[in-house]
Amino acid sequence: MTTFTHEFDTPVFKKKVSFPTGIFINNEFSAGVNNTTIDLVNPTTGQVVAQVSEGMPADVDRAVAAARKAFETTWGLNTPGFDRGRLLTRLADLMEENMDELAALDAFDNGKSFMMARHGDVPFSISVIRYFAGWADKNHGQTIETTEAKFAYTRHEPVGVCGQIIPWNFPLLMMVSKIGPALATGCTVVLKPSEVTPLTALRMAQLIVAAGFPPGVVNIVVGYGSTVGQAIAEHLGIDKVSFTGSTVVGRKILEASAKSNLKKVTLELGGKSPSIVFDDADLDQAVKWVALGIFGNAGQACVAGSRIFIQEGIYDKFLEAFTKHATSIKLGDPFRADSQQGPQVSQIQYDRVMGYINSGKEQGAKVHTGGSRHGNLGYWIQPTIFTDVRPDMKIVREEIFGPVGVVIKFKDEDDVVRQANDTLYGLAAAVFTKDIKRAVETANRVQAGTVWVNSMMSGNVQIPFGGYKQSGIGRENGEAALAEYTNVKAVHVNLGHTL
Repeated sequence: MTTFTHEFDTPVFKKKVSFPTGIFINNEFSAGVNNTTIDLVNPTTGQVVAQVSEGMPADVDRAVAAARKAFETTWGLNTPGFDRGRLLTRLADLMEENMDELAALDAFDNGKSFMMARHGDVPFSISVIRYFAGWADKNHGQTIETTEAKFAYTRHEPVGVCGQIIPWNFPLLMMVSKIGPALATGCTVVLKPSEVTPLTALRMAQLIVAAGFPPGVVNIVVGYGSTVGQAIAEHLGIDKVSFTGSTVVGRKILEASAKSNLKKVTLELGGKSPSIVFDDADLDQAVKWVALGIFGNAGQACVAGSRIFIQEGIYDKFLEAFTKHATSIKLGDPFRADSQQGPQVSQIQYDRVMGYINSGKEQGAKVHTGGSRHGNLGYWIQPTIFTDVRPDMKIVREEIFGPVGVVIKFKDEDDVVRQANDTLYGLAAAVFTKDIKRAVETANRVQAGTVWVNSMMSGNVQIPFGGYKQSGIGRENGEAALAEYTNVKAVHVNLGHTL
């Protein structure tokens, strides 16, 4: 069985970290059935730094069997909501005790800034677990009045065994956003982390055991999408699948569900989000927020504001300030306190983003700044701004998932709403203006599941998150997430009606 061991000796984190990286089933680690491994590559250097056990469909079978047994015996309706909440609270406490380590693993695995992970991703992840811990004993049904001859009520019962497939851009946060509502409602889990960034999930497995969760409640199988992911989507023993990733893969999961057991599906998919800056916006603040929206996490965010619409009256002034900000972003070692942007997560992602940049050039867009590789090692790309783009260009229409934004001039509200909605996606949007009436009216007209006003990338676990159109099905976070993991049962009790 594989193990991750690394001596972190950096300006922001110093500690030797070691833990198993096998298949996690029934609260135990083991090698996969084929005894094969997957190489982990440090995106900062491009070097192989560790191996994890490779899962296969047979490992998914083992995990599903363990999850089903736990659901029917030690979890599900056999563990009161109060006790489920208590265990989730204990898990949050353990995460808090290990914040630096979890942040270091995300930074090491993903390439994101340690400081971003430590002060953003990890605290948010802890709040997600605490939030759903509070819901565990409050997901009530209703008593419904009909006639005096009938007593009717509803129960919110857990769906059962849930397959959860998460991406590599926010490894820890994506994991807790899936397991939080699932465990709170009484479901059991078979989780597939990305094979590119599995370390925090496997470290969390140890914390899950330490918190006291029964064996089989959470199971983790690292593997490729074509093997483990497909096995989860098609498995007849899985009652629900929750997936975060590309729209292309989301379609395949929906199709697999339809062809197997018609399992419930939640999909959080791609985006091509508009950032809309009106003439009266606070220019300095708008520049900073828009830059965060496209360059934060090296542009590797489904909600990235990659289409930047600027009203014609401030277009030149905004572009000048935005360019100055973009060129000042410090690319550097994720473990340096002053680093603001890390590398792309992998060679595949680097090549994909550079392919889009080359496409933009070939189709006649102007590279206003950036557009090239940064450094000689790893997968670094300069913050890139395109201007002089057309609506039919790939860089305008397709999700790039990198630090690449297109800046587009608009005339008025009708013009920008038309352009903003001219997309297959509908995940997020942002509106910048001092006119609250215009802000609300524009937010209401834009077809997106999340709209920020005078900010971007600011999430709260209490607020539901999901997309319109091809950006997904269902919602995560907030009370709305509970409905994705429960079945509503209606019970009719006859109190005296006779035939």
